[in-house]
Amino acid sequence: MSNEQESFSKKYSPSLAGSPGAVVLKSPRTVANLVCGFDILGLALAEPYDIMEFRLTDEAGVTIINRDEYNLPTDPEKNVAGVVLLAALEKAGSTKGIEVIIEKRIKPGSGLGSSAASAAGAAVGANKVLGNIFSTDELIQLAMIGEKLATGVKHADNITPCILGGVTLIRSIHPLDIIPLASPDLFVTVVHPQIEVRTSDARQILRKQVFLKDAIKQWGNIAGLVAGFMKNDTELIGRSLEDVIIEPIRSILIPGFDEVKLKCKEAGALGGGISGSGPSIFMLSTDRATAQSVGNIMKEIYDKIGVENNVYVTTISKEGVGSYNN
Repeated sequence: MSNEQESFSKKYSPSLAGSPGAVVLKSPRTVANLVCGFDILGLALAEPYDIMEFRLTDEAGVTIINRDEYNLPTDPEKNVAGVVLLAALEKAGSTKGIEVIIEKRIKPGSGLGSSAASAAGAAVGANKVLGNIFSTDELIQLAMIGEKLATGVKHADNITPCILGGVTLIRSIHPLDIIPLASPDLFVTVVHPQIEVRTSDARQILRKQVFLKDAIKQWGNIAGLVAGFMKNDTELIGRSLEDVIIEPIRSILIPGFDEVKLKCKEAGALGGGISGSGPSIFMLSTDRATAQSVGNIMKEIYDKIGVENNVYVTTISKEGVGSYNN
């Protein structure tokens, strides 16, 4: 078990819980794109997750306190959670302020929806301390403001599973049209190589045009993957986890990617690929034993090439941002 995995079981000691109206939430990490569904598909992970604590204050504005080692900005205008909280206060027409304590339990830049966990957690937390005044669509729209700060693009493929849980399809963001999909009981193995791939950088290297034959193949895979989830057809899910447009380009940023994918599938994984923009790689399996074996393979490959790594074996979380209970 990695040090980061051990931190998941570490109890959080709320510092505001005794204050009137204090809310403590856990905000799950997510896998976006699901190989072929660039910007439109995502799923929530049972672990890892961040913990966020909120309190309404009499002093206007947003106060951010970090309880981790990642030194993220505390200026709310420069912080993903901060801009969401400011937008929520403005939308509510509130003269109050919000204080938030954030404990991120996995390194930002992992490709596991770090910014989305902060943004979605902030939207839900603000809603709770303000009296549950926003609809689900409004929560997603607020959280997308945080993603815009983090990546330069208002995308929702991490945001929606983070808020709703399970597997989600973003049919459109203009207008917002989110479809929750059936969430099969699959195991998810993730390796997080300790290198950084910035989402904004990973977007800049993508091709602006694609061949029609590639687009047709991609559409077939996306449709097959959605159908596989809805029908709980694991073989169809496995056949559809193929990307002919994004992954061939982004994978060059991730050492060991091709070997990981090949050997994990040989070991029985249904398939998988880059989580979000990387560097994390995820694989889906039908049983825990296979998922654990896949994790061992991932670790062996990265140990062999000398890249520090953390491996997680988890499941698809049916719950999005929710109450944290020690």
